Amino acid sequence: MLSRSIVVQSLRSIRERFFDTRRQGNEQSDDQGPGNVVTGPSLDNVPVDMQFLIMTFLSPQDLCRLGSTSTYWRSMVRDPVLWKYFLLRDMPLWQSVDHSSVPQVKLTGSAVLDDSEMQLDYMAEYLRVCPACRNQWQHQPRVFESVTSFFQSLVPVSEPQFAMFGPGLEQLEISLMNTIMCSPHVLPVAGLPQRQIDGIGSGISFKYKDQHRFNIATLYSTNRSARERARLEHLNLRSKLFVYEEDSESNIPLSINPMFNQVCQAVNGFIFVVNAETERDRGWEEESAQIRVILDPAVGALSHPILVLSCVSRETADRRRIPCVTVAHQLQLGSLTNPWMVQDTSAETLTGLLDGIDWLLRHSGVKL
Repeated sequence: MLSRSIVVQSLRSIRERFFDTRRQGNEQSDDQGPGNVVTGPSLDNVPVDMQFLIMTFLSPQDLCRLGSTSTYWRSMVRDPVLWKYFLLRDMPLWQSVDHSSVPQVKLTGSAVLDDSEMQLDYMAEYLRVCPACRNQWQHQPRVFESVTSFFQSLVPVSEPQFAMFGPGLEQLEISLMNTIMCSPHVLPVAGLPQRQIDGIGSGISFKYKDQHRFNIATLYSTNRSARERARLEHLNLRSKLFVYEEDSESNIPLSINPMFNQVCQAVNGFIFVVNAETERDRGWEEESAQIRVILDPAVGALSHPILVLSCVSRETADRRRIPCVTVAHQLQLGSLTNPWMVQDTSAETLTGLLDGIDWLLRHSGVKL
């Protein structure tokens, strides 16, 4: 994290260069007015550290408006060190990130921007990836698109199906799937399971916004009793979904179990649940490998979207979660060709779940 003193020092340098240039211009025009002193009441008169403090309380939109008020503030607001500070400060607080908004910049807390970073537009990068700005830029349907969507809604189509799996379904104190099943105010159940898949999964239909039906096939690593024992004793289970190297203790999967090939080919996308609690006692290699195996083009999931639910048991002031941007980095999602999104959620309250479902349905071709 960049310290405030580094940002203030950078802003002070910009201020000094700005007024030096103005003073030189005044001297060339034989203007004897004050050099770097602005007369009259003005925000320009405020010390740089106070100017920076004021900017830290402004939204990205308000900062852009401030930069449009004068050449001085345009120079101050476009400081790359300032926006790098905002990126490092705000990213841990963001609740979602996806394939189109993951930061592409070198995010370190170094005091000085190196040569490669000097070429980056941190302001543009922040405005591209900030969730508040992304929401403003969401596509608004035009009139003819709304009419087309209405007629499409009259045509019966098969409900999209998604396969849900991942260690976050099994390692947390509170079961995410149990909470979903008992929360009709969030996702009403539209159809009960009709079949079981080798005792480790079943399909359940839900309704989104009381009109869009979709099906989730929940695929657990093994049967319920073995999962509960592993959770209580902190054991690391091998999932029946995958094939592992024989005579090896490694839990890195090599391929998907052939009996689940048809499931992966039939679904429209995937939901991968991650344990995002800071107390987790294992690395990320196994989960990253599971995602890549399930999205293997040979299985038929070349363009399927994947929603990663970054899940904790409950949200409390004294229990921190792993930021969603960190989850995306640890899972190496940036190297995927499939559309992906990481969405924070809680197994107790389901906060953020509907935002993730909305994204998944849209990227599965459902007109919302």
